[in-house]
This record gives sequence, C-alpha cells and structure tokens, in this order.
Amino acid sequence: MEAAPSSSTCACSHLVTMPYPARGYINPMMNFCKMLLSNDNTRLILVTFVVTEEWLGFIGSDPKPDIMRFATIPNVVASDHPGFLEAVMAKMEASFEELLNRLQPPPTAIVSDTFLYWAVVVGSRRNIPVALFSTMSASIFFVLHHHHLLVNLSENGGERVDYIPEISSMRVVDFPLNDGSCRSKQLLKTCLKGFAWVSKAQYLLFTSIYELEPHAIDVLKAELSLPIYTIGPAIPYFSLQNNPTFSTTNGTSDSYMEWLQVLFFTSHKGSHFSVSRAQMDEIAFALRESGIQFLWVGRSEASRLKEICGNQHYYKRSILRRMCLVGMKKGVTWCDQQLRVLSHPSIGGFWSHCGWNSTKGVLAGVSFLTFPIIMDQQIDSKMIVEDWMVGWRVKEDVKVNTTTLVKKDEIAMLVQKFMDLDSNLAREIRERSETLRQICSRAITNGGSAVTDLNAFVKDLVQTIH
Repeated sequence: MEAAPSSSTCACSHLVTMPYPARGYINPMMNFCKMLLSNDNTRLILVTFVVTEEWLGFIGSDPKPDIMRFATIPNVVASDHPGFLEAVMAKMEASFEELLNRLQPPPTAIVSDTFLYWAVVVGSRRNIPVALFSTMSASIFFVLHHHHLLVNLSENGGERVDYIPEISSMRVVDFPLNDGSCRSKQLLKTCLKGFAWVSKAQYLLFTSIYELEPHAIDVLKAELSLPIYTIGPAIPYFSLQNNPTFSTTNGTSDSYMEWLQVLFFTSHKGSHFSVSRAQMDEIAFALRESGIQFLWVGRSEASRLKEICGNQHYYKRSILRRMCLVGMKKGVTWCDQQLRVLSHPSIGGFWSHCGWNSTKGVLAGVSFLTFPIIMDQQIDSKMIVEDWMVGWRVKEDVKVNTTTLVKKDEIAMLVQKFMDLDSNLAREIRERSETLRQICSRAITNGGSAVTDLNAFVKDLVQTIH
C-alpha cells in the first residue's frame, strides 16, 4: 500500500523514514516526523513514513499529520527475537529499495533506525544522504561502539568496570547481553553488524537530551566524523506544552487520572522481551499485599493479573481506589497516554523496565523503580539509579548467568518504602527528579539544546540536498 502524493504538495526535499518494525521504534520515529513537520512552516519537506503491512494496520488509528504519507513493505516473520532481527537485517533491504524506485517525487534523503544499517548501503547506491536514528541512549551506543573493550568481562556481576572512556564506573551485570547465553551472543553479534556502517552515514540522531549524558555525546562527536544531533526525547512532549493541565473530565476512559499518590506500573508480557510468568505473579501478589495504590497497564495478561489482585479493590467512580488494571492490545497506542499519566500530580512513582522511551519519564519529574530485562535496559537503569539518582533498583542481584526470582515479600517492602512520600529518602529522590525535570524542560523549549539541534539538523539536511 502506498499513499499518492497530493497535487498541492510543493516539497523541495522528500524524506523517507524507515523505523525498525516494533512499537518502541515506530513511536519515536513517528514523533520525530511530527516535530520535523511542525517546524517546517514553509513546507520544504515531504515525509514518507515506511512500515511493514502489519504495522500500518496497527497504527492506522494513531494520530498522524495530514501532510505525511505512508507506504508499506512486506512483513518480516520469525518465531523468536534473534530470528526476527536477523530477518529484518537480511530481507527488508530489497523491499525497501524497490519501494524507493516507485516513490514520486524521488526520495532525496533517508532517515533509518540504526539497526537497519543496510539503509546506508541503499543511500550510497542512490547517492542520497542517510541519517541514522538511534532510539537507544547515547551511552549504550557508546558502550557498543567500544565493544572491543568488553571481551574479558569478569563473571562477578558486582565487579565494577571503569575503563570505558567517559562512562562512569559500571557493574559487570549492567553491561548489555552479558549473560553468556547463546541467545544473547547471537543478539549482540547481530546488533554489532550495524556499527561498522555508522561512520558511512551522513548524520546521526539521538533521541536524547544533551544534558542527560554529555560525556558520552561529547566523546562520540570527537570520535566520529559525521554530524551528531541530540534532538530531544522522541515522545509527544509537545502535548505537555500545549495542554499542561491534562483535564480529566473527558469521560470514563480517563477515570484512572482521579487518584492520589499512585505507583504507575507497565508490563510487557507477550513481547519479545518480558519477565517470566512466575516473576509477574510475584509482582502482582506483592502489589496486592503492599496496601499501596497502583495503576497497572498490562496487555494479554491483564485478566489473569486481575484475578490475582482481586476485584474487591474496585469502587465506584470518583471514590479513591486502591488498584486498577488497564488492558492494552498490541496495536493500541499507549505512548501518548503514558506520558499524560506520568505527568499527572497523582503519580508518586514509576515502575519501569527502563526501555529508553520509558526512561523519558524524567520529563515528567517522576521517580523510578527500575526492573530492566535485556539489551540497553540495564544501562538505562544504571543511569537512573547511579548517575541521575532519581530511582531505586528492584533487583539488586548481581549474578550474571542466572535469573533470580525477586520474591513478593521483598517487592512489597520495597514499594511501601518507595511510596512513603513523607520519608527523608523519598523527599530527596523526588527533589532530584524535579531538578532533572526542569533541566529537560529547558532543553525542549526554544533556545534549548534539543530544539537547537533539531533545527540545525533540518537546516543542514536541506542545504546538503540542495
């Protein structure tokens, strides 16, 4: 499927964007396009957003700019995540280039996820510039860029490594894909394929804020020959600026916004990366027994979690509740709502798996309970807990090659302590969260580092093309 260009379109530059085919990558690229087009008052840029046929169906009802076109390539199918990643690397290039041959006007630039390194090859063949778009932090990018330093890591997960340039001391257990499993080794090998092509791109975009990780960004700028831009969090933060009060009077669907001092919890069971069923049960029992108020957003497991937590905690609308479960399907947009919930004064904390998109909760000034699972999430957790000091770890175990269940009693004690907002520890962490929120808020306003870099990228891209 391919959208036809409008006859009224008068675009000097045709930008084709290609995200990795998963929600956590599509959402940032979509929001980047929205930011790009909202700043393009003279309509110098036409954007064609490319997804697989399956994902076009999933995002069909999502809010999208009228001036952005959509095109599809065939689906990629695999039974597990390593296989899916391999298929994306091996099978999407030909379909993508065939699509480019059909697009009118001809594409003049490509923005591609960093995992899709073959886009650099395609751009080189067609003599058009390519911007690689990283949905990971600059810090994890930096660590993977220096993967040659990680060949002989200790098996002692608690041992600290301090020889990665400009990255603060890290526990061995926090390094990505370091559990020794065949799956992790395969994933790491596949991920590293793309790093050989980074220097051959024309631009590198980070969905980060310079002030959050300045040392990693500065060294990357010194080591790589291509321009690097930190364009800010590619989440719909502009909705924060346009509607800061977040009225909750628009119907029962937002009734969960009426609460006070709630722990916000999201789970990802059913995705490639998720906690075990046993661990999910321990978390559910812990939340039930802790006595705290919580909002849990689940997917396919919502009905089972409701059974564990029980229905006795549901009360009539407008009365303070103890617990709520919100079921979400794979294709349902949660990104906008998540930011809206995190920004509400009722939220006392955020239990997060520490994907980079969720880490942008720093924009809302929230404090974190971190529960990373795989890939970049351990390093994101490390930044939250050790560098920014706005969160606590749920799991303190440092065993590298085993998965230890965090039991419900331990979790219940932790969340009770975390949600005791009158304690000195709680006040200190929330004061730091508010300071970080202010730093990030300045970065995404006019004259801030993120807005300045986004404008610089647009200017440089248009000048390069013309």
